[in-house]
Amino acid sequence: MTTAQPLSTQPLLSAVDLHKSFGLTPALAGASLTVGAGELVAVMGPSGSGKSTLLHCLAGITRPDSGAVRYDGRDLTTCSDTELSALRRSHFGFLFQFGQLVPELSCLENVALPLRLNGLRRRAAEARAVDWLERLEVAGLAAKRPGEVSGGQGQRVAAARALITGPKAVFADEPTGALDSLGGERVMKLLTRAARESGAAVVLVTHDVRVAAYADREVVVRDGATRDLAAAR
Repeated sequence: MTTAQPLSTQPLLSAVDLHKSFGLTPALAGASLTVGAGELVAVMGPSGSGKSTLLHCLAGITRPDSGAVRYDGRDLTTCSDTELSALRRSHFGFLFQFGQLVPELSCLENVALPLRLNGLRRRAAEARAVDWLERLEVAGLAAKRPGEVSGGQGQRVAAARALITGPKAVFADEPTGALDSLGGERVMKLLTRAARESGAAVVLVTHDVRVAAYADREVVVRDGATRDLAAAR
């Protein structure tokens, strides 16, 4: 039986009073969030509430107009694009609604890709990819291309790719949104287990309460502002 990693008392990630607008449309209006090491946080809210923008700010993909984003004590808003790119390659993992696997590559090559981009030799990268495919219970798909597997299988391959570098934080944006309920439940069980085993924090954007139930804590985004449900109780 696998034991969950203990949660840190110090936040691994934090967003403080974030504001972000796209043209005249405000997306974030004072959003704040903290995520501890090894913690799974579900970010919920209606469509257009700003939850994906918050996720992208936390991951250093989008720069807020004002406010601070800190990762492991480092202010991401002051980092250069090169520094942010290096963080995303080595410290962060990403899992999106449609997986975004490279269609020309096999599932094995897709999972190994982050390691190859970081300079690891092909044989070593693919050996680690096999291990992660086994953890996500899709080792039999190694030679197949993304177009030859089901949506749920593809999401498990994408989860293996997100975790293979040993990230401290995984950002998952509606990872079960394109799946049926059974496929979504399977992906969440395996993703949660793998993240717990590796000690990675997970920030999970979802509108599905069944998916949010896998998290340690739920935060609601509405009109660009955040509310921690645990703190509100």
